[in-house]
Amino acid sequence: MATPATILVLGIGNYLMGDEGVGVHAIKALERETIPPGVSLLDGGTGGFHLLSYLQDYPTVLLIDATMDGGAPGTVRVLRPRFASDFPRALSAHDIGLRDLIESVILTGKLPDIRLLTVSIGDLNDMRTELSPEVSAAIPSVVASVKEILADLLTEGPAGEDQ
Repeated sequence: MATPATILVLGIGNYLMGDEGVGVHAIKALERETIPPGVSLLDGGTGGFHLLSYLQDYPTVLLIDATMDGGAPGTVRVLRPRFASDFPRALSAHDIGLRDLIESVILTGKLPDIRLLTVSIGDLNDMRTELSPEVSAAIPSVVASVKEILADLLTEGPAGEDQ
């Protein structure tokens, strides 16, 4: 019998806007890797409220998203956000951002244990599916960070408590 998935790795981003789609590119890279049982991968695209049920259904979620935080493009950071304000804003005006999605989940009372992996980007690039060289070079670091986080999560109990 298969182990039920308890961890969701969710890549967010608009694939048609260059570096803003880094979360989607990361999921594609992770799909070529060996992922432990109990972990699901999901290309969340541009987010939106259709992702609400995923955030409610998994006790632990690792989000991968681009951020315009002023860091050098390709800088990878891992955060353990505590508040909706800790999440990056939507990078394009037509998208529902992670912050909006998290605020909605908070209202349902079913907020999972969340880890946020961000990749710093420079400018938004409409109608380009390729990543810039700097952000593309960060994908192996993103994959390694995800694997490290998953190894840690799978040896911890709920909400990061040791078993």
